[in-house]
Amino acid sequence: MAVETAEAPASASAREAPKAPGSLRDRPFTAWLFLAPYLALFVVFVLGPILLGLWISLHSWDFNLPRKPFVGINNYKDLLDPGSVSFGPFWNGMQATGIFTAASVPFLLAVPLGIALIMNEKFPGRNALRAIYFAPYVLGVAVIGVLWRFLLDANIGLVNFLAGLVSLPDDTAWLSSLPAAWVSLVWVTVWWTLGFNAVIFLAGLQDIPREQYEAARVDGAGAWQSFRNVTLPGLKPVTMFVTMITIIASANMFGQSYIMTNGAPGQETRTAIFYIAEQGLQTFEMGTAAAASWILTLTLMILSVAVFFIFRDKDEARA
Repeated sequence: MAVETAEAPASASAREAPKAPGSLRDRPFTAWLFLAPYLALFVVFVLGPILLGLWISLHSWDFNLPRKPFVGINNYKDLLDPGSVSFGPFWNGMQATGIFTAASVPFLLAVPLGIALIMNEKFPGRNALRAIYFAPYVLGVAVIGVLWRFLLDANIGLVNFLAGLVSLPDDTAWLSSLPAAWVSLVWVTVWWTLGFNAVIFLAGLQDIPREQYEAARVDGAGAWQSFRNVTLPGLKPVTMFVTMITIIASANMFGQSYIMTNGAPGQETRTAIFYIAEQGLQTFEMGTAAAASWILTLTLMILSVAVFFIFRDKDEARA
């Protein structure tokens, strides 16, 4: 009996042990304190500009004039009204944006994936190859644009000179004719940015367990079957992410078009961002530019949702 009475208080004291001092539950504001620097930057540089852009889009906003009258949704109506002066240039820019995005995104998915598959293998000089493919991405768009503007020049460009050496047409107007201008813009963008996507794909490939490939080989799967049934399913989340960011980046293409073609021929390569920058920074019609930005943003949001549904798991879709 003495043993039993000694054990009872011990178990009760164990159940009633006080919480450790300094617990986060005792200091609920600690987490917010750590989040405060990020939240401050987010509000100032992300949320604030978003709300300010929405506010500007509802006004006739010229920052050179003291009065900025409220016009409601008239800026949006002008962009959506076929009889408006703004309708044609804006939707021509949206069309150019769609052409560039549709032409560049498949290459920016397939080419980096192929390069990532190569770089994931073990061979001499692998690290050097990784550096070579990623190196162009660290250059600014101004450097890339000016470099390729000279290389693709119809008269003095190195590309036409090399084409002539191998008996190919050496008078192609790469920057002032169609479809050569689109070929140039897509090629330069793919060459410039594929290193970033390749690195993301490479990280995804290295996260796929090697045991899955070994099991596939035991089952008699060849290289193509392993790629189709192991690699692609394993890269599904990474592919969804890369597809989303690539679509958004391609839809925001501006620097290449501005520096290399200046929208030529005519206004065929003048993208939506080109139109927005021109309206806001040259003609000072900030209200129209902000409204156009919101229409482009909503379009990209719809595309992002569509990509998410395309890549969603079938089991989740059935549920």
